[in-house]
Amino acid sequence: MELIQLIIGGLANGCIYGLVALGFVLIYKASEGVNFAQGDMMMLGAFIALGLGNSDQTGLSFWLAVPLAIVIMFGVGWGVERVVVRRIFGQPQFALVILTIALGFVFRFVAGSIWGFTPLILETPFGGTNLRAGTLVISLADLVTIGVTLVLTIALWAWFGFTRIGLAAQAASQNQMAAYIVGVPVMKVNSLIWGLSGAVATVAGVLYATRGAIDPNIGLLGIKAFAAAVIGGLGSLPGALIGGLIIGVVEPVAGRYIPGELSKMSPYIIMLIVLVTRPGGLFSQIQMKKV
Repeated sequence: MELIQLIIGGLANGCIYGLVALGFVLIYKASEGVNFAQGDMMMLGAFIALGLGNSDQTGLSFWLAVPLAIVIMFGVGWGVERVVVRRIFGQPQFALVILTIALGFVFRFVAGSIWGFTPLILETPFGGTNLRAGTLVISLADLVTIGVTLVLTIALWAWFGFTRIGLAAQAASQNQMAAYIVGVPVMKVNSLIWGLSGAVATVAGVLYATRGAIDPNIGLLGIKAFAAAVIGGLGSLPGALIGGLIIGVVEPVAGRYIPGELSKMSPYIIMLIVLVTRPGGLFSQIQMKKV
């Protein structure tokens, strides 16, 4: 029974990792770039929801505060692409890596300046509610996290696979110049994808905040989420979710049954094994390009 309890908690954690990993995949699918500020966008989205919804701050209803935070973070992501990322268009991908690492520091500084570095609790309508099945205790927040993650992953997969704008984003990721020549509005697509990644990061941040306190340093969770994206395959949305679930489940189980610091390294050990055996990830959708 203890193992089942660990797995359920791990699945909820894994959903958070998976959602942040989805943000990595969205950016990668559209531009073949990696946004290392994705974890910090999750943190900033959570704080904006807290600032709008908590009774000692703006005091809006939770059900109004969360959509507003998602819209605001969509605008932040869209603005980052328009104002900052677009200026390095055509530069080596290494430039985007450095730029987004710097953006992460900026987001942490902004959040710390407004809300401080003391952990805060997001007021939610289902916080602290538990369901019992015999000796098994399941947090309602965990169930909400798992359900929202599944719905969002399926919706994004369908959007990329069956909508014109989703197909245009995939075309741009394969060859931006060729996509532009055949009429794909590459710049607009990139802006949309960055906005979408900000919205998804906010959902992840709110779900994370329903399960515990938040502070500006939770953005560093993005490192584990990146490992999840690599395990699943950077071009695969379902792969990102499965990679997150793998890390989420392995962490608590390893922490319980493997002694010492080795358990903390388990996500990265899995990532190394996957990189050695399947360099493109478990569900790689990266295709060889003709030059």
